[in-house]
Amino acid sequence: MYIPRQAYLDKLIGQKDKDIIKVITGIRRCGKSVLLFDIYYDYLIAIGINKDHIIRINLETKMNESLRNSDALYNAIVKQIADEERYYVFIDEIQFVDGFEDVVNGLRVDYNCDVYITGSNSKLLSKDINTKMRGRSIEIKVYPLSFAEFYAYYGGDKRQCFNNYLLYGGLPYLLSENENKNKVEYLKMICNTVVGKDIIDRHGIRQDNLFDAVIDFLCSNIGSYVSANKIADTLKSNGYSKVTHDTVGNYLEYVCDAFLFYKAQRYDIKDRQYLKTQNKYYICDLGIRNSKLNYRQIEITHSLENIIYLDLIRRGYTVDIGKNNAKEIDFIARDDSNLYYIQVAYTLSDPAKQEQEISSFYGLDDGYKKIVITMDDDPFVNLENGYKKINVFDFLLSDSILEKV
Repeated sequence: MYIPRQAYLDKLIGQKDKDIIKVITGIRRCGKSVLLFDIYYDYLIAIGINKDHIIRINLETKMNESLRNSDALYNAIVKQIADEERYYVFIDEIQFVDGFEDVVNGLRVDYNCDVYITGSNSKLLSKDINTKMRGRSIEIKVYPLSFAEFYAYYGGDKRQCFNNYLLYGGLPYLLSENENKNKVEYLKMICNTVVGKDIIDRHGIRQDNLFDAVIDFLCSNIGSYVSANKIADTLKSNGYSKVTHDTVGNYLEYVCDAFLFYKAQRYDIKDRQYLKTQNKYYICDLGIRNSKLNYRQIEITHSLENIIYLDLIRRGYTVDIGKNNAKEIDFIARDDSNLYYIQVAYTLSDPAKQEQEISSFYGLDDGYKKIVITMDDDPFVNLENGYKKINVFDFLLSDSILEKV
């Protein structure tokens, strides 16, 4: 049994048979392989594609180790092509193959193949995909389970389900684990694998302890303004005498390339420009973050902010941090047709807290919606000046709520 993950399936269906290579990326164990090898495979079978016209190769398994050579992989696939009808080629963990771009481009050009590949570490960087694929690819980013997917699986009381999601995150495998200690061990393994294999080994990082300290700093400061200078200065005060701002800057780039963190830039609304300092970093999954910090610092407000940020980018919004004169706005979310100013607060029940949150919107008379997302469970959605309030569950369980409110 698997979670349908309809939004990602719809993206694959939308690209089906187009003359472009589909590249599925994301953190390890976020569900890329199941999406391609099970969910999309079952869809193709259901619409009448013959099984022998779907070629599936998982390069992570030992039995396919010999196919990690580009020529061997290409020849193995070509041998399975018996006629001129359409073939669907799925290759999992393509980063094991040096020169894989020639393989997939060759299949696309030389044969009637619709090609799909997955990759999860920094050998398959988002910024390098178009270069490697010569402009003939599209990236489909997969994230750990959203709360909507998580809740659709468990059901029951929303608050209790949300508490579990806050604590252990949304990596799909954890749905099969009932013991909390096993969840903790799995999350530690994932964190060590991503940090060790996907980042330290890939980039040849020699100062393992320093790199680990940067990860800990980011985990401790989700939702806070940070910079390479700030991190370096903090680590120096904690005894890391050899740390430099440039080294930290490189590490920040590495963790984003590996899909472990996402960087949200600050945007000055008045001057209409991005600011070079004091960005925010959000982790791909709170379970990994909590495991890395040994379940200390379970701060609900920053965790809530992290979840909302991930849901916004999952929905396809470009998300920045807003600077409105001396005030800060948690998120500016925009797509091709809409823009929203969003504040995140645990509650607005205290009038002083409400004033603090909505004051960030003052002076923004551009006609775009101003919204505060809270944990408040009440029927009131209208604030002063036309500002709106949304309950976090209403937001997380409805992709279209920003348009409707």
